[in-house]
Amino acid sequence: MATYALCPAARCSLNFLLKFQQGSAPCVRKTCLLSSSCAAKGYSSCRTLSSSASCRSSDSAAADVYGSGDAVGHFDRQVQRGSLRPDVQQRHVIQQLATLQHTLKTYSNSIYLNPPTKKSNDASSNKKSGITTAEKEEPIPPPPPPPPPPKGFYIYGDVGTGKTMLMDLFYSHVENSRKKRVHFNGFMLDIHKRIHRRKQSLPKRRLGKMFTYDPISPVAMEISSETCLLCFDEFQVTDLADAMILKQLFETMFKAGVAVVVTSNRPPDDLYKNGLQRDTFLPFIDVLKEYCHTICLDSGIDYRGLDKPKAGKLYYITGEPGAEAFLDALFEELTLRQKSVTGPQVLTVLGRDVTLEKTCGSIADCTFDELCSRPLGASDYLEMARLFDTVFIRHVPMLTLTLKDQARRFTTLIDNFYDNKVRVVLLAAAPLDRLFVHTGGEDERDRQLLDDLGLGGEAADRLTLFTAEEEIFAFQRTISRLREMQTESYWMDGDRSSGRRHMST
Repeated sequence: MATYALCPAARCSLNFLLKFQQGSAPCVRKTCLLSSSCAAKGYSSCRTLSSSASCRSSDSAAADVYGSGDAVGHFDRQVQRGSLRPDVQQRHVIQQLATLQHTLKTYSNSIYLNPPTKKSNDASSNKKSGITTAEKEEPIPPPPPPPPPPKGFYIYGDVGTGKTMLMDLFYSHVENSRKKRVHFNGFMLDIHKRIHRRKQSLPKRRLGKMFTYDPISPVAMEISSETCLLCFDEFQVTDLADAMILKQLFETMFKAGVAVVVTSNRPPDDLYKNGLQRDTFLPFIDVLKEYCHTICLDSGIDYRGLDKPKAGKLYYITGEPGAEAFLDALFEELTLRQKSVTGPQVLTVLGRDVTLEKTCGSIADCTFDELCSRPLGASDYLEMARLFDTVFIRHVPMLTLTLKDQARRFTTLIDNFYDNKVRVVLLAAAPLDRLFVHTGGEDERDRQLLDDLGLGGEAADRLTLFTAEEEIFAFQRTISRLREMQTESYWMDGDRSSGRRHMST
């Protein structure tokens, strides 16, 4: 290994991080995660368990973590053990979710997918059955309509208040095999892939023959035939293409009996706030309110921000003595355990090639520009999360409003890495709480886009596409998550050695 000049603190941090890579890590992990004495003071210990893909990969794994029975009982036991802090609002939410849990135990949405047909007793059917007009029975009344499908839940509140933890706790206790828990980004990517696949399967149009085809409802029914419970984390609408299809997509799924549980930082009425063509999006909000109970979970506490054991130092400031050397040394040490050589790797995502210049096995050493200055999105970051369990992100600049596109990608990157327990080591231009500053503003691309859209200058002061209001709001979640991603429990849970963990789907 190359020799690097490390300060004593950095060397101590390096040794601390590397100890989790040893062969004894599985036993250490199990003891720490399941012992209340080692659990974090906030909800994060349960959040770590619930959001890890190993817990979501199978019902048996979830049962090992949470046990069987009632979600409320499990929540209370976690509080008694000290793994969770007493929180009246959290308990109120899990009580309401428990009612849906019991409903789903014997629930099937097949009656909404295949409604009963009316029995025919018209003349032709009577003739076939040999019944004469005189013998014809009274008309058979139509079957009663099926009962309304169970309502889902829309849980919103500030960052770190326990929304995802409660949703995962509820999900793990649902005894219904037709359930799915996904990040909203991943779900919408899947929807667009299905829409594209259906369009590609259409017969070639002949000259002069025009026809229209709407694939959204068939895709919604396809999803509905696969699952009767969908759980979404981080419901946030920033994309115009998503906004335009959500009403038809979800209304069809709701009517097909799919129960939906959602977490979000925004109340329903603020979704896609000041977004482009928002008027066409507003009917979706009404549909969401009709089929989901709305709950606010906002105790004013960011549990991720509470003191928790740190996994060494994982966030360095540019220019800090020994910062670059620490990242170099940690990368070299981690790659010694990889059965691979260091070099570029090409990722193929939706038919495109994305090259990362420095990787080794499940470790990637990237710059901010590689990850966030190129036109990448959730699909690219999900593929990275599938391939890598540790990603170095170097030279993160101070993010101003002029860099709002990069800030948006960075938020999406961290969301996907966090949801799949990817470990990150950062070298940034400023401390975490001062990384995104609300200065700068309209640039040449904004002015060009305003012209292309035929909008006046006042639109730049109103639409989130130009004001970066959504990026500013979402970055609070990024800060909260990056804090948790530096904890000991997160670092251990992200270890994929020995095949202990697989990425969520």
